[in-house]
Amino acid sequence: MENRWRMPPETAPQARTWMAWPPGGYTLGDDPGEAETARRAWASVANAIVDHQPVSVLVTEGERPHATALLDSRVELHVTRLNDAWMRDIGPTFVVSTGPERQLAAVDWVFNGWGAQEWASWDADALVGRTVAALADTVVVPTTMVAEGGGLHTDGEGTFLVTETVLLDPGRNPGWTRERVEAELRRTVGAERVIWLPRGLTRDYGRFGTRGHIDILAAFPAPGQVLMHDQRDADHPDYEVSRYTRRALEKEGLTVIPLPAPAVVRDDEGWVDYSYVNHVVCEGAVIACCFDDPVDKEARDILADVYPGRNIVEIDARPLFARGGGAHCITQQQPDVTRL
Repeated sequence: MENRWRMPPETAPQARTWMAWPPGGYTLGDDPGEAETARRAWASVANAIVDHQPVSVLVTEGERPHATALLDSRVELHVTRLNDAWMRDIGPTFVVSTGPERQLAAVDWVFNGWGAQEWASWDADALVGRTVAALADTVVVPTTMVAEGGGLHTDGEGTFLVTETVLLDPGRNPGWTRERVEAELRRTVGAERVIWLPRGLTRDYGRFGTRGHIDILAAFPAPGQVLMHDQRDADHPDYEVSRYTRRALEKEGLTVIPLPAPAVVRDDEGWVDYSYVNHVVCEGAVIACCFDDPVDKEARDILADVYPGRNIVEIDARPLFARGGGAHCITQQQPDVTRL
């Protein structure tokens, strides 16, 4: 009989965090100074996490010297091919069996460059799920559904948050219905209730966006509670996104905890999607995005309140968001089945 799999919450005990090191392309860019800024941004997240639990980083042979120089010596490196460095999306989603003997498994989503976007390459990244599964010495749960880890979030009790513009994206899953997506989520990650939100934040629909990932919009700190990106500036297009997202979540009976957007609303490229929702939960800590912004302290206090007993460790996330994501986007947690 096939195991039934369940995705634990991010607050569950963790064995390690998986990351990928920027291999080049738009993430590093052509300017040596900007490339170093990107490398240091990735390193800051890995080095913050490794103080609390093991960290494994995939890296290309060409970038290994840079990774070795910038990463804490406790970070474990694995040389492989990569197109990009957004481990939440290119890597697997870890699940555990629901039987009496807990078994770890890795859901190997089909990855196609966030809906086959014209600038993306993914021949190497499409193999990362199985690479990580092999390194973690765990079985693979195969699927034909195109998805990314940043496109779903769970409370660990079978409720999942997703957006229509990601999982029903014609560039990802042409012809798929909600029912088919929900059935596949039930089979692979144990979804019992799927809450569909219509879209994500505005910037995420730009050229290098994901077309609406949930992990910069909303996240479960605990069952029944949702942290939600709260854009308070009425001129920002995400002001309306926040309003109808809150209504949709409350309609589902969830307690919404507004996590304010930073005071800054624009950068050189237009409306920002800076989000404190895109944080990383690990053993004894939360790695929080900060933006040298007046709202940083308020967001930090809210995170400390909803994650009692965990230290809030801030990293400057502006270089990450300038490249299309945040701290959560570049990490993937591996549950510790011995403590579940």
